[in-house]
Amino acid sequence: MDMITIDVAKTFSRTPFGRYRTDGDDSAERFRDDILIPELGRNEDITIDFSKVALGVGSSFLEEVFGGLIRKGFEKRQLINHLVIKDKMGFYNKQVKHFIEVA
Repeated sequence: MDMITIDVAKTFSRTPFGRYRTDGDDSAERFRDDILIPELGRNEDITIDFSKVALGVGSSFLEEVFGGLIRKGFEKRQLINHLVIKDKMGFYNKQVKHFIEVA
């Protein structure tokens, strides 16, 4: 399996926002289900790059994406060992790991 990078701003939205599809097209549910899960099925190692998003990404968005993966049956260790989170300030990776661990 290959290592790929998902550039969130380029392939999804420059302003990801909201937890559920009912919150709009830039929601965490849509990103997780339509973008991330298909790539997890094809690739073992994935970098998710938030560095070009226009605004900060809310914790509810991150929790729904990554905690939601656990609720959908993904293994915690697999995600922690094979997802790399990239952002301008460097703290999303810690948040994501926390959301995976507590889900």
